Amino acid sequence: MRKALVVGIDYYENVNTLFGCVNDSYAVKAVLDRNSDGTVNFSTNLKVASNESSAITRRELKDLSKELFKDDSDVALFYFSGHGFVENTGGYLITSECTNGDDGFSLTDLLQIANNSPAKNKIIILDCCHAGFAGKASGNSNDSVLSEGLTILTASSETQYALEVDGSGVFTSLLVDALNGSASNLVGEITPGSVYAHIDQSLGPWEQRPLFKTNVKSFTSLRKVQAPISLNDLKEITNLFPKRDEPFKLDPSFESTENSAIAENTDKFALLQKYNRINLVVPIDEEHMYYAALNSTGCQLTILGEHYWNLVKKERI
Repeated sequence: MRKALVVGIDYYENVNTLFGCVNDSYAVKAVLDRNSDGTVNFSTNLKVASNESSAITRRELKDLSKELFKDDSDVALFYFSGHGFVENTGGYLITSECTNGDDGFSLTDLLQIANNSPAKNKIIILDCCHAGFAGKASGNSNDSVLSEGLTILTASSETQYALEVDGSGVFTSLLVDALNGSASNLVGEITPGSVYAHIDQSLGPWEQRPLFKTNVKSFTSLRKVQAPISLNDLKEITNLFPKRDEPFKLDPSFESTENSAIAENTDKFALLQKYNRINLVVPIDEEHMYYAALNSTGCQLTILGEHYWNLVKKERI
């Protein structure tokens, strides 16, 4: 069972209205609901506040959070886009009725709800100002207190604002991009760690800085996308390279355009070229695999290639 609570608040009675949070929430729901092949991924509860009639209160947000985290789900994911607030006593998610920041949903309460959850994997994703407070037990502590299985990903640090560009949060745009495949590994899995890496690399040192806090033994998959190579082809890497540090020798018989071509060799070469395109293999002393065959040099595993060689060898994939 994979559950997600996705919340976006544009409408506020007493503080500045926002314009991109509802749209961001719809985008997150759309990418979480199904994997790229159309299979069901998360069962998502979407709550958005776009006007007075759809306002979301602190009590409602707290109750929804309790409902999300109460079960022993495989994954329970909480996403919030809206105003955030921080002061010495703590951090808060601002709901529609709030007047002062500290009358919002306490991040300390959210942390406690998530920490006490029996869910196997608990993920909190916050696109709001000052979201980096999440995970702290109190306002005067720099320590994060995360139970096993909990991961927190925030748009900015405790002291920073979360920016919008063209009606969409900078952080959420990168999050959706990552979940659509930019953060995928070679078997099509997207994890919280790979999502953070994508967002972190996309934001410069002078921009808002995302934060990542986790206490897990292994990352869960957030979404599956089409892998750049089939698993069967990937598993051939240990057959082509019986020893990971020894090169694969090539000659003109591997190139299909040559008169000396041998069908068995050209089939192997076609697979090696696939590896080359996804940076698992590089030609030796040549710029292209074609010339490595014609000039009888060879090819060798890259560092990434050695990593996947190990995974296949140890039957991790």
